[in-house]
Amino acid sequence: MLLFRGTDLRKSLSPDEMQKVSEQWMAWFKRLTDEGKAVAGQPLEREGKVVSGKQRIVSDGPFAESKEAIGGYFLLDVATMDEALAIARECPGLPYDIQVEVRPVAAECPIAADVRKEAQFAQV
Repeated sequence: MLLFRGTDLRKSLSPDEMQKVSEQWMAWFKRLTDEGKAVAGQPLEREGKVVSGKQRIVSDGPFAESKEAIGGYFLLDVATMDEALAIARECPGLPYDIQVEVRPVAAECPIAADVRKEAQFAQV
């Protein structure tokens, strides 16, 4: 999965530059989709809510002005991390301070896997 951070390009680019980057981004996604490498992808709304803690407190966030805010994602279907990294290096936003986080999607929840292993160990 590719996660795109620091995606508030509107503050640093002219409307013409924004149009150019947007067209490059869409062409990149379309090519990856046509090649069968991009399974899904969407931009995320700039603001949302965060639920946290034992009391399930709801607060505003993530904050759009944060460079750490995730602005969108691509879900890839590739064989290796190297292939995903090669795709990430093509991101049209990189020259504009976009950061692309590349993360493998786990086959199962790590907590569930640990519980299953502990249960198997307890049966021995």
